[in-house]
Amino acid sequence: MSSPYDTMPAVPEFAVTSADVTDGGPLPVAQFAAMSGAAGAEDRSPQLSWGGFPAATRSFVVTMYDPDAPTPSGFWHWAVTDIAADVTSLAAGAGAGTPGNGGLPDGAFHVSNDVRATAYVGAAPPPGTGRHRYYIAVNALDIPSVTALGITPESTPAALSFFILQHTLARAVLVPWAGE
Repeated sequence: MSSPYDTMPAVPEFAVTSADVTDGGPLPVAQFAAMSGAAGAEDRSPQLSWGGFPAATRSFVVTMYDPDAPTPSGFWHWAVTDIAADVTSLAAGAGAGTPGNGGLPDGAFHVSNDVRATAYVGAAPPPGTGRHRYYIAVNALDIPSVTALGITPESTPAALSFFILQHTLARAVLVPWAGE
């Protein structure tokens, strides 16, 4: 199966790791949506750390996308933008947070996901839809803020992805999975 990034212009890669999720491994139940009905589902965004990005990086965008959702457009679970270039990690559960309260770093903000929540919403693969891949991407940008591009918390992750395309210097990706 191809990656949703295969059709985008190639950019260098850098490293992203997580204490919660493993590239190519199953998504832990804590990262599932509470509405999924899975025992232990918490809508808890995973811990992420990254490094090795270009020196010209001025900010980061973090997203989580399921291209295997049973819709023509996939499903965006999470989008955080305006993460300052000196921030190299997000704590577990930061997706529920707001700037300065131990959640998101100061200045960062959520863009509405596909359930129109400005927060992380976990996995909820419908029965019978097979294995879903969850692309957790950290994009290094050459701009300090996406607000100059017209992006606000009411924007969509698809619009965010489109507008940062010309400003992405490099990308790091983890791809856990859920469902069968």
